[in-house]
Amino acid sequence: MTEAVLRSLRSDCPIAPRLSPYADRVQHWLIDQLGRLGLPLDTAARERLARAGFARYAGRLYPDASEPDLRVLAALFTWFFLVDDACDGTCHPDPAPIRALRDGALALLREGPRARHPGFSGPLRRLLVRAWQEPRRRMPARWRLRFADAVADHLDGVCREAVARNSGRPPGVDEYVELRRATSAAYVAYPLIEFAAGRPLPEAVYHHPALRRLGHLANDLLAWFNDIASLDRDRATAGGHNLVLAVAAERRVPVAAATDLVAARWRAEMARFMALRAAVPSFGPALDESVTTQLDGVANAIRGTVDWTLESARYPVGAGG
Repeated sequence: MTEAVLRSLRSDCPIAPRLSPYADRVQHWLIDQLGRLGLPLDTAARERLARAGFARYAGRLYPDASEPDLRVLAALFTWFFLVDDACDGTCHPDPAPIRALRDGALALLREGPRARHPGFSGPLRRLLVRAWQEPRRRMPARWRLRFADAVADHLDGVCREAVARNSGRPPGVDEYVELRRATSAAYVAYPLIEFAAGRPLPEAVYHHPALRRLGHLANDLLAWFNDIASLDRDRATAGGHNLVLAVAAERRVPVAAATDLVAARWRAEMARFMALRAAVPSFGPALDESVTTQLDGVANAIRGTVDWTLESARYPVGAGG
């Protein structure tokens, strides 16, 4: 039933799918690099990472990136997924190591690779050091700060979710939606559009209300789709931290009915996203091309998540179609 809902939503998605021509080649490179960085990759672990297809996910969000830049993006995506796995493996995650990881990662992003923190070491640190080299070298200070702030917001959200799950109190729908915007890492993905395009936006444009509204909507759309896909797993481990489960509890309806309600909300918000995207004002001839690239990238984040979720072995519905 869940897979049917997801495939129906994909059919209703008006955003065209895209995929980098380098995605599969970068995926092979990525697995080799992870082994070189000291991740414990036996044959089964290598197969799981290959079938998860993190490079294909990056290739769907940044289809016009050069092959070297797609390697950077795929490495960053992999880092976030490995962090997610490290923080989300139990019903009652411990917030303390998550905070230590956050502090160490932010020190590295803000101060450079010489910054050390006792809670952040080993392969995860080496992967972030390697992945951050090129963005740190090429991008201006304002962009680096913006990216680090987005990472801080994401990891703070992961910490807040860990505390909430340990409390044993499931969130209400509005509370969950707000927290999910941080835990999804979409706000981390948006600055990387500028890195892939090589065109960082001025702060006033990046934070313009029209672009912020679209960013929030896109975040909700990709996160809610993911919540439907991960529903079975989340019923066992998430302590109610899933939009379908929050709707079911708040509306006092069966999970199947809540899934339909979330799907209907997804369709309505998708229509609103498309309408608001069409209404974004001009920022002048010097900026409009860069703004269009950013808006296309935000749209790719939605459609790329939809398509990757349905092909990745990371989710039960991933079956290559």
